[in-house]
Amino acid sequence: MNSKKVLVTGVGGFIGFHLSERLLNEGYQIVGIDNINDYYDVNLKHHRLDKIKDKETFTFIKMDISDKKKLEGVFEEYKPNIVINLAAQAGVRYSIENPDIYIQSNVIGFFNILEACRHFPVEHLLYASSSSVYGSNKKVPFEETDFVDNPVSLYAATKKSNELMAHTYSHLYNIPATGLRFFTVYGPMGRPDMAYFGFTDKYFNNESIRIYNNGNFANDLYRDFTYIDDIVTGIKGLLDNPPVKTSEKAPHTVFNIGNNNPEKLMVFINNLEQALSNSLGREVEFEKIYEPIKAGDVPATYASTDKLQEAIGFKPETSIQDGLQQFTDWYVEYYNKK
Repeated sequence: MNSKKVLVTGVGGFIGFHLSERLLNEGYQIVGIDNINDYYDVNLKHHRLDKIKDKETFTFIKMDISDKKKLEGVFEEYKPNIVINLAAQAGVRYSIENPDIYIQSNVIGFFNILEACRHFPVEHLLYASSSSVYGSNKKVPFEETDFVDNPVSLYAATKKSNELMAHTYSHLYNIPATGLRFFTVYGPMGRPDMAYFGFTDKYFNNESIRIYNNGNFANDLYRDFTYIDDIVTGIKGLLDNPPVKTSEKAPHTVFNIGNNNPEKLMVFINNLEQALSNSLGREVEFEKIYEPIKAGDVPATYASTDKLQEAIGFKPETSIQDGLQQFTDWYVEYYNKK
C-alpha cells in the first residue's frame, strides 16, 4: 500500500471522483471533502461517491472549505502529505448570475486551504486553475508564460487570483504548489452544466440545442477538449513532482492540462451525434439554433502541453471520437435511454 495520505477537496465532483478512484486503486489513502452543493444534480455526485465509499482507504467528510476552523481540524486530524484542491464553484456563465458563491468558494475557500497548508506543512499542494485565465488571448496555442491579466469573467478572475495567492504563500512559507489549468474536461459521469452533456439532455427532451455563436461564425469557435482519463494521468504524474525552490524562484508553477488538439465546435457536435447514434443503434441529429456569443465566453481555447510533457513525459491523446463514445455509452446506460 502507498503510505501517502492525499486530501482531495471536491471529491464528489467530476475530476475529484475520477482522480480519487484511480489513486485508491493504486493504494493511496484518500481523505475526501465535498459540500455536495446543488449547483447540479446531487444524485450524480452521490452516484460517483457510491463507487468509492466502501474502500477501506477512503474517508469522506461532508463540509465546505469556506469553513476555516473545520478545515484546519481536518488537517490537524489527518495530516495529509499531499493536498489536491478541486473544490470550486465552476462555470463561466453562472458567475455572472451568482457572483457571491464564487468569492466564497474560489477565493475564501482557497485562502483557507493555503492557510491550512501553512500551519500543517504538506509535501505538495496541487490546485485547479482553468484555461479561462487566458481570456481572449489571440496567440495560440496558449502557453503558461503568456500574459493572463485580462480575464473576461469573474470565474476566470477567481482562478487567476488562486494562482497569485498560491505563488505568494509558496514564496512566504515555502509551500510547494502546482496550479493545473484544465482545458474543457469531458467524459463519463461528467458535469451536466457542460455543453456536450446539455446537448445530449436536450436531444432526449426533444429540444433544440443552442450554439452560442452566429451561424457564419460557427467554424471560428473551437475548444481544446480533454478526456477525463488524460486529466487524471496528468495530475497523477505531477503528484510526486513538486516544484523546487531556487534562489530566484518560489516553489510554485502552473501547467496546462489540455489535449493540444482543438476541435471546431461544429465538428465536436457532429462527433457527439455520431457517438450517440452508435450508443443507441439509430441515427441521431440535433436540432440546432444559432445565437450570438454570450458574455464571458471566449472564442477559442488551445493548450500548449510542452511543459507538462517535459515534466512528466505525458501528453493527453484520447481522440474526441473515443472520448465521446465513452461518454454516450455511459449516459445511455445511466439514464436508461436504450
